[in-house]
Amino acid sequence: MTSIANETQATTRERKPITVKAVLMNKWFLYAVSLTFFFGLWDYVAYKKILGSSLARPLEVVNYMGYMINHRLAGNSLWGHIWASTRRILIGFTIASLIAVPLGLMMALNKYVNAIVKPIFDLMKPMPPIAWISISILWFGIGEPSKVFIIIIGTFVPCLLNSYNGVRLVEPELYDVVRVLGGNRRDEILQVCFPAAFPSIFAGLQISLSIAWTCVLAAELVSARSGLGYVIIKGMNLGRPAMVLGGMVAIALAALLTSQLVGLLEKVLCPWKREIEGL
Repeated sequence: MTSIANETQATTRERKPITVKAVLMNKWFLYAVSLTFFFGLWDYVAYKKILGSSLARPLEVVNYMGYMINHRLAGNSLWGHIWASTRRILIGFTIASLIAVPLGLMMALNKYVNAIVKPIFDLMKPMPPIAWISISILWFGIGEPSKVFIIIIGTFVPCLLNSYNGVRLVEPELYDVVRVLGGNRRDEILQVCFPAAFPSIFAGLQISLSIAWTCVLAAELVSARSGLGYVIIKGMNLGRPAMVLGGMVAIALAALLTSQLVGLLEKVLCPWKREIEGL
């Protein structure tokens, strides 16, 4: 029951009748149709060997992933390789976000910081992270630091850019409201600037996390004895498509899980974010 201006209204949800059209237009039904079509097409192409023997069937991939869970490759099971890649992601992503987000905010709020940092940032921004692989190996060798460095380079740009734009795109009228109510510059930053910029910051974190998985895969393909990139390159060298696709599926699932965790953190820290219905 909800009371509005001394009036009591019952909040009830209207139950719509179940029809064929309602079922066909239901998003969960459409999700099921989409996935069924995708895996059915995949299985058909693999069964008919349209791409030769280089594509394993979905069931073969699932069975091989179960095999990798119970058997070790280079001293690690599939869980061990997933954790090796995830650990590198967490280290590089955390370092990059802890530096890039505050720096982006300071660039947007302070013209002197912006004048110092922006020319260097604009110079490095167009450079692909994968281009740093060779120089990172020369600097740090083929160990963990070089892989983490590639992830930091790849995730730094979207974190900083979204933090910077999140502040710059705040409506000026919101600052005017704070001034009218007697607020100072500190109130403008804490009560308007940061809350309004949070959705953009988390969008940058989501993008950075996706790029981080690309970077760790590229780094592990070059030089690694653990991680999902190593599983994929090993499967390619051994001519086992099920192993290659198993590593790709594991990357997709791990990336989806980490992305969902960031999304949950966003809902906790900025519950005021508006959501577009249907997306």
